[in-house]
Amino acid sequence: MPQSKYSIVTELLFLRFVEHEIMRLTFLFTLLILCSICALAQDVTGIWRGTFTSVNGDQYRLEFQVKQENTNHVTGVSYSYLDVRFYGKAIMTGNFSKSRNVLNIQEIRTVELKMSSFSVACIMKYNLEYSRSGNEEFLEGTFTSKYEKSDSFFGIREGADCGGGTVYLRKVPTSDFYVEPFLRDKPVSKNTIPNNTTNKVGPLVKKNNTTTKPVVKQPVKPSVKVTPKTDTITRVNETIDNPVTIEKKTIPTPQVLRTRENELAKTILVNTNKVTIKLYDNGEIDDDTISIYIDKQLVLSRQRLSTVPITLTLEMGEGDNAEHEVVMVAENLGKIPPNTSLMIIDAGEKRYQVQITSTEQKNAMVRFKYQKPSAP
Repeated sequence: MPQSKYSIVTELLFLRFVEHEIMRLTFLFTLLILCSICALAQDVTGIWRGTFTSVNGDQYRLEFQVKQENTNHVTGVSYSYLDVRFYGKAIMTGNFSKSRNVLNIQEIRTVELKMSSFSVACIMKYNLEYSRSGNEEFLEGTFTSKYEKSDSFFGIREGADCGGGTVYLRKVPTSDFYVEPFLRDKPVSKNTIPNNTTNKVGPLVKKNNTTTKPVVKQPVKPSVKVTPKTDTITRVNETIDNPVTIEKKTIPTPQVLRTRENELAKTILVNTNKVTIKLYDNGEIDDDTISIYIDKQLVLSRQRLSTVPITLTLEMGEGDNAEHEVVMVAENLGKIPPNTSLMIIDAGEKRYQVQITSTEQKNAMVRFKYQKPSAP
């Protein structure tokens, strides 16, 4: 018996309804999966390492070890340091907003200090934004700080402003120190702190007749006494104008030059007694930071590459000054790995350009050789 037009319409409406429901459920299911993926991605549990830079341009290294609870409450520790020998460790707590991708975290107190007599501990508060690019995860934002304790010698009081600045961190698999118990199921750290530096509550500040501006939870970098000799290497940048004389002799190879490959980028022959080297960030300014060694000796430490050049001057000549090796060591990989720079070399009337690439496994080396000018 043929269907009436009303039953046909009813059937079409029912099919349209079923199709609509299937599409709606498919959309909801897809949305649920995407939300689950986003939720998994937005977990700040782990080890983060990078730098913080004060408003006056001072830059230090920074490491977070954090654990995120189901409630989005975050706890952890922070390390502020020049290297693993000079550092301040603090416990901290805060919250991570998944909806806004914002981490607000506050240091509570310092628990370990390894710093100079002229440094005063500060407690820092961070306001950071989480972002992800491929497999890389980042925290970037600002910090403020306050003095942890009053000190009449330095003329400071507890809670007074200790300065602020910017922070840049990248999620990494290992620690520069040791992995905290709450992250013990994570990758093992590559360094450990000596037993005699743990469980020290501070700060302990030596009083004498010299005052020094306090720094944020950091020690003043120890100076290295260098014996003068006739062969010299001059170290100059936009803020350092005094030449530094470095003794050229057989010295132990620094660990960072031993443990990483030192790849020769270029050998440059010069016939002038003065060679000027300028280093710029190559491309986008992304917080690439390098240290520079000349003939195995550190001459510039943790310098940020930018549009303003880092400038070095080499004194060339016969004998001991006939050859120098300049090695660029990546202290981080910037926001866009790897660490890249552009080297411009002026040697008399000649100019050279070298593209420099360095990573956490490979340093970049440029060798300079002196050739006596030919007689006219």
